[in-house]
Amino acid sequence: MKPDRTNSKSNLKPQVQLSRRAFISKTALVASAISIVPRHVLGRGFVPPSDKVNLGYIGLGKQSITLSNAFMVHTDQAQIVAGADVWTTKNNWFKAHVSKLYAEKRNQGNYKGITTTGNYLEILGRDDIDAVIVATPDHWHAIQAIGAMKSGKHVYCEKPLTLKIQEGIDMVETVKKTGKVLQTGSMQRSWATFQKATEIVQKGHLGDIKKVLVNVGDPAVPFNMPSEPVPAEVDWNQWCGPAPLLPYNQRLSPPESKAFFPDWRLFNETGGGILTDWGAHMFDIAQWGLGMDRSGPVKFVPPADKNAVRGMRMFYENGIEMVHEDFGRGWGVRFIGSKGSLDISRSYLETDPPSILKSQMSEKEDMKSRGNHYQNWIDAIKNETPLIADVEIGHRSATVGNICNIAYQLGRTLEWDPAKEKFIGDKEANKMKSRKNRKY
Repeated sequence: MKPDRTNSKSNLKPQVQLSRRAFISKTALVASAISIVPRHVLGRGFVPPSDKVNLGYIGLGKQSITLSNAFMVHTDQAQIVAGADVWTTKNNWFKAHVSKLYAEKRNQGNYKGITTTGNYLEILGRDDIDAVIVATPDHWHAIQAIGAMKSGKHVYCEKPLTLKIQEGIDMVETVKKTGKVLQTGSMQRSWATFQKATEIVQKGHLGDIKKVLVNVGDPAVPFNMPSEPVPAEVDWNQWCGPAPLLPYNQRLSPPESKAFFPDWRLFNETGGGILTDWGAHMFDIAQWGLGMDRSGPVKFVPPADKNAVRGMRMFYENGIEMVHEDFGRGWGVRFIGSKGSLDISRSYLETDPPSILKSQMSEKEDMKSRGNHYQNWIDAIKNETPLIADVEIGHRSATVGNICNIAYQLGRTLEWDPAKEKFIGDKEANKMKSRKNRKY
């Protein structure tokens, strides 16, 4: 099997021309290799290596540390065997962290089972790796996830799933063609509070939903940071990859020693602004509550002020209005119905009147508990059980934010066909569904 090549619609291409013959020979083995043996065949108790899903991580920044903790602590059927990053120091950092996790969480001191590389294609070419975690900046998600699935690997991809709408369309199609399991990292769907909130909405306890307010951050802006010397530890050309070759700035991609989260997410060359970064969480909850996981709004109306960073109005075909609006409670969602309203975020779940929530809560219900987003993916790989945030869910939620960015930028009303996934009567907007990627 060849590595992922340029797609005629979304211009997806691999990072480098890594030993094509070796890559093809390795990935050809994937179709016939059986590295996951069902647990019931091997009995109860100890989980042998042959029953575990071997994981490779692509992108070894701060989120990879969070996700390595998650898969070590919240699953017992997965093991981390590889990592890849264009920062040499992050490769070393990740390897040391995972080895420490094995010693502390699984009593395996001096763990030697992990290797790291500066080229993610080496991970895709390994027939002993069953699945990958994609935790790179947004501009790499689709290329790496599609390449992984085409090389026979399942994918856990961080949110927002894509930077451009066409990338999501291509990812959905790749899942259909390959049969691989892709979980979107929208872990709020596995949290009890969000599950309870959407249940209340869907069961009609708020009455007919009239309006939804979603507060998340600003749209993306063009890159505007000053140039700094490129650290010797990073291959900056490969970090930029399909994006324009931007000047280096540590706020864009900090060394692992820096405590702050990177700002690549703010710029339209590499992210969608906080609008999509948090929108992939909160628009996602709105979509879920409204039963629109396979669809989306049909009209996007930006504010009259072209400099505004809030005020986008979105309308579903059934007449429900959703607004990108700060309702004064931080990043969150407010559902407004004919019988009351519900506010939900990571720090609160409240209804007005309070009796709506109270009537739906059992005495034993613990809203501090969380579901297991990570085991859900492992279970789906091993047992073909349903995913809580499959590829189309992730794609459709990302699309809401991506269209908002386009509408804010163009400053005019856009009509969207969710079935055909095209803008109606707007050639310029349709061209913005994708972009021409840089050759790197």
